[in-house]
Amino acid sequence: MTDGNNKAGTFPCRICGGTVREWFDFGPQPISNAFTSADDPAALVRYDLVVGLCDGCTMVQQREECAREEMFRPDYPYRASGSALMCKYFEEVAEHLVSTELTGPDPFLVEIGSNDGVMLRTVRSAGIRHLGVDPSRDAAEVAAAEGVRVRVDFFEESTAASIRADEGAADVIFSANTISHISYIDSILRGVATLLAPRGVFVFEDRYLGDIVERSCFDQLYDEHFYLFAARSVQAMLARFGLELVDVEHRDVHGGTVRYTVALAGARTPTPAVATMLERERRQGLAEFATYEAFATRIDTIRDELVALLTRLHDEGKRVVGYGATSKSATVTNYCGIGPELVPFVCDSTAAKQGRLAPGSGIPVRPQEVFSDPYPAYALLFAWNHADEIMTKEHTFAERGGRWIQYVPTVHIS
Repeated sequence: MTDGNNKAGTFPCRICGGTVREWFDFGPQPISNAFTSADDPAALVRYDLVVGLCDGCTMVQQREECAREEMFRPDYPYRASGSALMCKYFEEVAEHLVSTELTGPDPFLVEIGSNDGVMLRTVRSAGIRHLGVDPSRDAAEVAAAEGVRVRVDFFEESTAASIRADEGAADVIFSANTISHISYIDSILRGVATLLAPRGVFVFEDRYLGDIVERSCFDQLYDEHFYLFAARSVQAMLARFGLELVDVEHRDVHGGTVRYTVALAGARTPTPAVATMLERERRQGLAEFATYEAFATRIDTIRDELVALLTRLHDEGKRVVGYGATSKSATVTNYCGIGPELVPFVCDSTAAKQGRLAPGSGIPVRPQEVFSDPYPAYALLFAWNHADEIMTKEHTFAERGGRWIQYVPTVHIS
């Protein structure tokens, strides 16, 4: 294996035009949600996953982008409602927005990346006028079956202008785990500024760079996570589009997420939480290149230790299966060179993934029921961000001597 942290290249920043210094190269990677059959052309699509830090605005970003039509196909398999924990979480998010920001006459909420309508169902039940925007036809059909209004489309500046002409300004624009996916973020933010009401807010959540670095969650780097956000880089990015960061809130979901609240510049007074998070990021060194050089070294250590462990267990005749055919598992399996010889299959509850092959690695995806028929000796937990929920559900596995293998923040067995 070659180390991925020997990078010295640069490329222009998508946000400010500054110089981005590369700090890690994961090599050729597949589309992370392309769960395919062996003869599907999508199985052959690759791009070079190289990530760097901008010397100017400090945005962490990828060098190459995948075509959005490749990543978010009509049959995009991820469903937010697949986790009971996430269903409850988004219900609480919706209730919060309804009680705090959607209290005026005829309020209007737009969600960017509404998926299967898990958040908008609660908004609809509250009688709030709403519209989801999502390019996945299949996910939109699931949402529509629940009475949620969805526009099957990519959100960008022209989409926002069309929505405003048809529906009026939005009091709230919401997005979860979507904004970081979009390389052409300039069009997104111009669209937000176009669609937002004068006192409205743009509330978005994404994986937090501070947690990713602190916990060495290198698998959060895959095609869909084109940017990794921190308060400092988000603040700098927003200022270029007449927008202002007015609040931040750290959430534990997905291994560490920040909820950013944004308003038109000067429309609201930023809360003290913004300054507090900026100072925390300064102390953590999130704007310093040396921080990422150290992270790169930890990534290679995790890779080497994980492969060594799986190889040893294989040689000892111990069966190891994967648990959770997640998007981020594509980075782990492909960068570490983990295939069916070490992990013969991965179990997942998402019907659209079952019977297909995991991206790049070719590991078969099987239904959840297979996990206990019979239980393996070890389970490699790719869905580590749902560890508590999963371990509670699969308590019988541990009671019968099964062990969980995890690699965040280090390789360990529990």
